[in-house]
Amino acid sequence: MKFAHDFKETLRREDFPSHWIDLAVPYGQLKKVLKRVARELNDLGLDPETLRQLLDPADDSPLAAKYRLDAAGNSKLLRPKLTVLIHMRGGKAVDASLTPASRALIERIAAFQSQNPGQPIPATATPTDDSESTTSPISSAESLANAEVELSDTQSSDQDRGQAALADHHELIEVPLVFDGEFFNILQSDVNNLDALQAKEERAMVAEIVALRQEVSHLTKPSRLSKSDLARWRTIFELYLDAQVFFSTNEQDHGSRSSQTAAKQLQWFQEEMTKRNLVRSFKIAESREALVRFLRLNAVLLKNLQFQEINQVAIYKILKKFDKRTCLGVSKTFPIQVHSDKLLAGSVAKDICAQMSTDLVSVVPQISDYLCPICFAIAYRPVRLACRHVFCIRCIVKIQRRNEKHCPLCRADTVMKASADNLDIQLERYMRKYFPKEAKEKQRANEIERGIEDYGPEYVHSECSIM
Repeated sequence: MKFAHDFKETLRREDFPSHWIDLAVPYGQLKKVLKRVARELNDLGLDPETLRQLLDPADDSPLAAKYRLDAAGNSKLLRPKLTVLIHMRGGKAVDASLTPASRALIERIAAFQSQNPGQPIPATATPTDDSESTTSPISSAESLANAEVELSDTQSSDQDRGQAALADHHELIEVPLVFDGEFFNILQSDVNNLDALQAKEERAMVAEIVALRQEVSHLTKPSRLSKSDLARWRTIFELYLDAQVFFSTNEQDHGSRSSQTAAKQLQWFQEEMTKRNLVRSFKIAESREALVRFLRLNAVLLKNLQFQEINQVAIYKILKKFDKRTCLGVSKTFPIQVHSDKLLAGSVAKDICAQMSTDLVSVVPQISDYLCPICFAIAYRPVRLACRHVFCIRCIVKIQRRNEKHCPLCRADTVMKASADNLDIQLERYMRKYFPKEAKEKQRANEIERGIEDYGPEYVHSECSIM
């Protein structure tokens, strides 16, 4: 009762859109149907303890049961089915552990099937003669896995069926249940509706990402008139990547983040932008509007994650309650059989984060993608070896002087073969265009290092000046 109340309160408190709330898991309705399921099973003599023994029988048990959630024909809707393979002798169930109600139910269904072999409901049963296995009897627990295939292929005349009823044989019967089907119809329909809702929200967020990409690309285009917010947006996206709001690549907490952690990381990201005065330092007014849209996009994604989580918990809780009341073990099988691409898979935040990284954040080149793997400064001027790895020219000169032949990354014999022809002029121009400050600093550092090599440690670097 406590979770049902908390579930309603959370839906109200988090201020989700009304059409979202209408599609939330109907936890209260499912609880009512679950009570009918438990009552129906108890009326048939299948209390939780009896079902537990049937579903997890001992190796020598004369009967066993299986509860499956299979798709009904070509439909994707699940059809729950409880089947029992039982050892019959003279039309009577051979098992002392059965309750009188369970024994009467099974014998009644078996008798119905003997008289109405063509009708699958209320029971399906096909006897198999067990007279030849008197020396090595087959237990129901061992043969249940293949019984449906074997028994369905067995055809006998009315006379043979009558003789088999008097002999020892196994019968596979389907216990006629109603309310478990109603329970899973409600639950599966809601999961499908939630999947459709999340798919729709994901498409809307992807469209917003594409629109933001075009706008940010225009705002960060390098300009000779310094009318560009390239540096500001680069810092913003660097902070966003450091925050790892929805997905972590750290070793300790690798993977998708919970909505609570994501909210904290998003708050940290906004606080860091405020501390660095990034919003006020924009040179173009449209950049502020684009930033508002970017933050709103993250807020919408956070809401989707929160809504997804609370519905996942509701489904987990109701399935656990179903298992507690029935011992049918659906909490493990339902998520597999229902084939939920969004809600139960929990992939929305991960997919949107990948989309933002690919289509939006990548619009602004990050210097971390252009660092020399030896000195960890910008790889200016870039030398591309024959193995396609890129290093700055100073590091290549140093390892050539040490007569090292192999690439530091792949160990290919390419270092001593490098020459002026290996300078990547196009990449050098790209670095000067998108990283002018870093390229100038690296050029100055190269000149100072070369001056010390030529003139000794007393060398003092001086900038060019016009006399």
